[in-house]
Amino acid sequence: MSQLKNYTGSVFGGLGHLLKAYCEAKKIEIPEQLQQVQNLERFDYVIWRDLLEDLNAMHPKTGLGLEIAEYVQPKHLGIIAYLALSCENLGEALARYHDFHRLIYDGSPLIVEFNPPYVSIRWEAPEPHPTQLTDEIAIALMVQFLKLFMSGESIHLHEVHFVNTAPKNIAIYEQYFHCRVRFEQPKTQLLLPVSEAFKPLRTGDHTLQQLLLKQAQALLEQLPNSTQLDQRLQHSILTGLQKNQYQIDFIAEKLGLSVRQLQRHLQQQNTTFQERVQQIRFMLATEYLKDPHLSLQEIALLLCYSEQSAFQRAFKIWTGQTPQQWRKDNTTYNS
Repeated sequence: MSQLKNYTGSVFGGLGHLLKAYCEAKKIEIPEQLQQVQNLERFDYVIWRDLLEDLNAMHPKTGLGLEIAEYVQPKHLGIIAYLALSCENLGEALARYHDFHRLIYDGSPLIVEFNPPYVSIRWEAPEPHPTQLTDEIAIALMVQFLKLFMSGESIHLHEVHFVNTAPKNIAIYEQYFHCRVRFEQPKTQLLLPVSEAFKPLRTGDHTLQQLLLKQAQALLEQLPNSTQLDQRLQHSILTGLQKNQYQIDFIAEKLGLSVRQLQRHLQQQNTTFQERVQQIRFMLATEYLKDPHLSLQEIALLLCYSEQSAFQRAFKIWTGQTPQQWRKDNTTYNS
């Protein structure tokens, strides 16, 4: 198979599960290389590209990437699904996707630009250029990602652009995206009206919300003398960590207090705001470490550490162990 010289991009292992789900749904024989990546946390971008090309060679079809993307579920997207589930509107989810998209799809750098009246979401191509198939599945996954978390409303796209030569049947693409699709353009991009960014996201029975409620309850049970304010404080910090809005000024405003009032309340309990944040981070860290599908890098992001090393140092202070040692000693799965 061909190799991308001097390029070491990778994709999230969940995308391998997505391809397998597609093959099973379509009763297509699963290629040996696809079987081999099923237990990997990540695999090379070039393998992803070749797997797509192999599937297309076995069952050639215009718009194959679009068809595959329709089978995506939050579990195929990993950490970004957790983060998106905590967002209030489409624009915020889009910002999370921009910040952490490389955790899913580190094949082409993603750029999000707000140029009213449109938002441009585009992929800057590495050398050599990606194929039509890798481009179309990247855009289709982006659209499906946004649809997964919508509150029942549809997304109205303005246009979709591809750098590749137009296929014979452009209608397949326009029917899929419900907008005009242009080929042989300077950039591969998705143009979304800025007004779409304010559409609310679903706030129903989501994985992250259940996880947060579970953690909040566990924390509250450890606080026998907790007050209603303490309960609200725990929950505010928990949800704030998901949006990187857990600093004391954000939390105090959410509780309807001044920073000084909140500090005084915590001082009466012989603690500080930073100690309370670290307590919650530790509780969440031990829960996340029990999930074999979350890497240390992903856990560090969930806990709002800018670097994995910062999380590891904090965890060593909390427990005297590294996260890897704690995970090995406190979980029953085989890594």
